[in-house]
Amino acid sequence: MTAPVRAGDPITVNVALGERSYDIVIGRGELSSLGGRMASLRPGAKVAIVTDENVAEHHLPAAVAAVREAAPQIATIVVPAGESSKSFGVLEQLCDDLLAHRVERGDLVVAFGGGVIGDLAGFAAAVVRRGVDYVQVPTTLLAQVDSSVGGKTAIDSPQGKNLVGAFHQPILVVADTGLLDTLPTREFRAGYAEVAKYGLIGDAAFFAWLEANWQEVFAGTPAREHAIATSCRAKAAIVARDERETGDRALLNFGHTFGHALEAAAGFSDRLKHGEAIALGMTLACEFSTRLGLLPQAEAERAARHLAAVGLPTHLSSVTGGLPDADRLMDLIAQDKKVKRGKLTFILARGIGAAFIAPDIDAPEVRAFLTEKLAER
Repeated sequence: MTAPVRAGDPITVNVALGERSYDIVIGRGELSSLGGRMASLRPGAKVAIVTDENVAEHHLPAAVAAVREAAPQIATIVVPAGESSKSFGVLEQLCDDLLAHRVERGDLVVAFGGGVIGDLAGFAAAVVRRGVDYVQVPTTLLAQVDSSVGGKTAIDSPQGKNLVGAFHQPILVVADTGLLDTLPTREFRAGYAEVAKYGLIGDAAFFAWLEANWQEVFAGTPAREHAIATSCRAKAAIVARDERETGDRALLNFGHTFGHALEAAAGFSDRLKHGEAIALGMTLACEFSTRLGLLPQAEAERAARHLAAVGLPTHLSSVTGGLPDADRLMDLIAQDKKVKRGKLTFILARGIGAAFIAPDIDAPEVRAFLTEKLAER
């Protein structure tokens, strides 16, 4: 299987949500089209571009230039880079900044950055003046295939990741794959975990294609656009069926129950990037599925082998520094958003491309599994 994409051809994926439908535009150099696309949707709107220090250094002038042709007024707001910006303090300051710039309901916020900026700026847009439209311009692989699509916005709490937020759909997503060229390898690799996830949860053929073509995705050939578009189509289809995660959308959290707990245990720090935590979480979810007699061991090993081949962590020993014991990890898992009336829900697998929602998982069995895995460190 080869990528059916020619260099330079933008791909459009629609997220079908009735009156709130929007397009994801994917292609190299598409940042330059941002102003025209926004003007066609909200002519005359004032624009506030929210970004972080790292993205501002590399790409903010190009974003301002792209928007200038369409916006009568442009404000730029730069926040510190990193997960620590997904906090009440930074959210408060961002909301105050948007109000100080006189951003009104008819104006536009542009979330120009990775997942942190998308979540933070999207949440601010959801609450300022009870809701301002916004555009996602994701600058990391993880954001282009996952967090920019679907309208989930949030900040973190000391109790866990993404626990305070709102569903607020963007009106447009522009994924310029050329922006990924400046990403550090570790960041790109972490984002790839979410690409692999789409194959693992529901597309065995795509996972097999990734096994054969992942190096081309990393190299920036048209295979990159193909992988991103395939991932976005998978997410768009699930979001269209289940916008607010009352059913199938929970499948997108494959690996996240374990992963978010590990990420919180590592202090939401560079010790463990989000995508790295998800790679570990998916490996653990596959191993736990095998433990329950659901997934053949060879399939779990195949999943872990591919994640390891691209350089993602698949063993808890990969996490630098200490980790809490199983009881503390269980406390963090109990804060997972899929928990219902105290009952644990996991996304498990019966095969590559065959994930399913498993409610009422026995907590003592999870604790015993984690105790064994921690002992292996």
